Amino acid sequence: MKEKKHLKNKSVVLPKKVAIDPDETPAFNWFPGHMMKALRDIKAKVGMVDLVVEIRDARVPLTSGNATLDAAIGGKSRLTLLNKANLADPELNEQWAKWFEARGEHFLFINCLERSSLKQVLTKSKSIIEAKRKQTGGADLADKEKYRFMVIGLPNTGKSTFINSVANRNAAKVANKPGQTQVQQWVKVDEEMDLLDTPGVMPAQLEKEDYKIWLSIVNAIPDHVVGEEMPACYLINALLKKKVPEFAERFKFESWDHDIESAIAQIAKVRGCIKQKGLPDYERVFKLVLMDFREGLLGRLTLESPPNI
Repeated sequence: MKEKKHLKNKSVVLPKKVAIDPDETPAFNWFPGHMMKALRDIKAKVGMVDLVVEIRDARVPLTSGNATLDAAIGGKSRLTLLNKANLADPELNEQWAKWFEARGEHFLFINCLERSSLKQVLTKSKSIIEAKRKQTGGADLADKEKYRFMVIGLPNTGKSTFINSVANRNAAKVANKPGQTQVQQWVKVDEEMDLLDTPGVMPAQLEKEDYKIWLSIVNAIPDHVVGEEMPACYLINALLKKKVPEFAERFKFESWDHDIESAIAQIAKVRGCIKQKGLPDYERVFKLVLMDFREGLLGRLTLESPPNI
């Protein structure tokens, strides 16, 4: 179900609630051909590595996962990295940490641009591999064999940035848009560690409208695929509801007593997005809001809560 609010001469459609019945919402499918090839390559090469490192977005910890990848890596040891934790709600980071702990999963909340986070990742990764080697009777291999990691995840979750930070050089192509890595490549980190970079792979299908919107907001799905109006309006609504102070400060909101119409009008006024007759330039507002959020200028916001909370 959705509700409509009319902005003078333009209709803005907002999701009414976070959980939309999948029976009422058509499944969303964005799965370019190179992703199918990437999935086949992951299946073919997962046996060559000791550990799969999955990069997710901390603002959508479950939705930025991928059951399709789960099937591809089988029973291989895995470490889930919730990247961009510095952009996520700290209270929800704690709730999600408890959720992952309860499931017995290896995970870390990180900012892959911070050296301290990278040190944590490497230490935990090695400990997981060494524990696995001892379990399988290969304790003596820990000092003799290289540690080999495969890095997987959705597009634009930070895989290439993570690899470049770990390798301390521009080993992987980075851009602020999804789909830049389209082939696998081995990256030598040091004498004892190699990483296998893989292209971002989307789930074959997103069952709920919210998932599509969330992944668009965090830029895992390109704007031209979903459009900018729905994600931007959803985001504005969420920032208003959570009363994020950085959002109010950037757009000079003097109170939280705004609906979507007046909020867009205020943003348009502050950013100079005004058309003829004083009407807001909606397209520019939508682009600017999404861009500011992705650059971390609108404060910390998590779009997804742990199940049963």
